[in-house]
Amino acid sequence: MAEGDWTLAVYLDARATDEQTAALGAIFGGEEGGPMAAFAPLVGTHLGVKKTSIHYTIEGKSRFVEIPGVLAVAVDPLASMHPSGEIWGMTGHPLAPEKIAFGVGRAGNHFSDHGMDWNNSGRNGHYAPIEWSN
Repeated sequence: MAEGDWTLAVYLDARATDEQTAALGAIFGGEEGGPMAAFAPLVGTHLGVKKTSIHYTIEGKSRFVEIPGVLAVAVDPLASMHPSGEIWGMTGHPLAPEKIAFGVGRAGNHFSDHGMDWNNSGRNGHYAPIEWSN
């Protein structure tokens, strides 16, 4: 991954105004600085922006996101003896530098769009609080 040539597709909530769509396009394109500016040079192919319905929920310690007909992904925390029920790493991750929780993808996770089809069931997953600003 560090060598670049990434492929990027952006999905924005259909409720975004034209102004919000333009601002988010600039953010995800790295034009506004912040974490995405560090990733921008690694992207070799931009597949564009799609405005679509996006559903995101948190149920207990689990997270779920769905883009109908494209993506259905749930991440559950790794089992922990800690009272929080989660394992948090203080990793300095570029998108969540404070902390990141270790999780695993639920059975049935999938992404299918742009000629790609991925299944992340039982594989690596993370979640974290994210606050971006310049």
